[in-house]
Amino acid sequence: MSDWDGWSGEQDQRGRRDDGYGRGSGQAEPEGARRMRHVQRPGPGAQASRLPQQPPQPPRGPAQPPAGPAYVPPQQDGSYSGGGYDSGYNTGQVYGGGHGGRPPAGPLGQGPGGPGGPVRPAAAPDWRKRIKIGSIVLVSGLLVTGIGTYFWADSNVRREVDLSKVIERPKEGDCTTYLIVGSDSREGMSAEDKKKLHTGSAEGKRTDSMMILAKCSSGNTMISLPRDSDVEIPSFVGSESGKKFAGTGKRTKLNAAYAQDGPELLVRTVEFNTGLRIDHYAEIGFAGFANIVDALGGVELNIEKGFKDEKSGADFKEGTQTLNGEQSLAYVRTRYAFAESDLQRTKNQQRFLSALASQAATPTTILNPFSLYPVLGAGLDTLIVDKDMSLWDMGSMFFAMKGISGGDGVSMNMPISGQRGGNLVWDKAKVQQLVQQIQKDEKVTVRGN
Repeated sequence: MSDWDGWSGEQDQRGRRDDGYGRGSGQAEPEGARRMRHVQRPGPGAQASRLPQQPPQPPRGPAQPPAGPAYVPPQQDGSYSGGGYDSGYNTGQVYGGGHGGRPPAGPLGQGPGGPGGPVRPAAAPDWRKRIKIGSIVLVSGLLVTGIGTYFWADSNVRREVDLSKVIERPKEGDCTTYLIVGSDSREGMSAEDKKKLHTGSAEGKRTDSMMILAKCSSGNTMISLPRDSDVEIPSFVGSESGKKFAGTGKRTKLNAAYAQDGPELLVRTVEFNTGLRIDHYAEIGFAGFANIVDALGGVELNIEKGFKDEKSGADFKEGTQTLNGEQSLAYVRTRYAFAESDLQRTKNQQRFLSALASQAATPTTILNPFSLYPVLGAGLDTLIVDKDMSLWDMGSMFFAMKGISGGDGVSMNMPISGQRGGNLVWDKAKVQQLVQQIQKDEKVTVRGN
């Protein structure tokens, strides 16, 4: 037999067929797999099982060398269960995985290795940053709303009084003075409103109340001017015609000046008879007055003594109570229920306006657009001011009235010395002293009726 007989798979001399492994055999199965039964080659499915499911992550502490393969001793009968030598195929140790390195991370929300492992604490929220951002958003919203409300209100103010038409004016003083007028205008009122508010149906408009508010650093002063005050109508320039009318020296009631030529002549008459320059003019009608009170939710007032008046519709009991728009209008218009008539009415008007300003000029109303908008909207339709009066000036006027109600100032009637033909005559000496104190921004010491 030649040397090539072993490669052809021939039988040997004993009749055994030699497979030829170890001598260049071309068999498909390697010798180890046939001869060493305790060593098994993993099948196709085992390849995936021995690989780590996730890439290993670097250990937190010092790197530890992976544990070596464990030796498994044979059984007593000489056989092997799983092999006496653990090659690490089933644990993945031969590839650096398994338990020799860091265990794979568990599912989301669990620690490494699954449930029960250590859980990483979530980062604490930055509350300072959140509060800062929230504050910026809130302030920005308030600014945008406030600016929008300001421009809306400013565009709806009726600046119809031109004080530049007033002639021969007194010198300017150190205080800011306002002439505040409540008119009996029925503008914008329905027949039902007139009946409800007991205003009657007279055409046109007349002054129902007049007062001077002096805003001074030394203290604010509110001076009521009874509409029956005895005054002289001076020379003036017609507000519409532009024609100059000479004074006649005739004396009449103060409210006649308004009826004759409106706000400009009223300002001219007040300045002529007092010597005090008026810086701003503000007028509101019946409807606007009542609507403002209702928009505020009523005005709380302490009525010292109850009274009733059929003409104004007043019917009040003694004590602290909240007045709605209808009741408020009746309160400030009542005159026939009092022995002092118009003088008592002007006192009631001052008390009520101060209480109204105290509730209107508060942060709750001014800084809250849901409160400010209805209040402004309620009064803008019938509020008439001079051409130079801004919303800032109106705000200053309200805060000045609020200060008086809080005791920071003086509230009084114009000093009266007697009567002439049913008209109230002013005390000239006291009026002159009062005007001088206001012009020089001095503390007012004069007291009226």
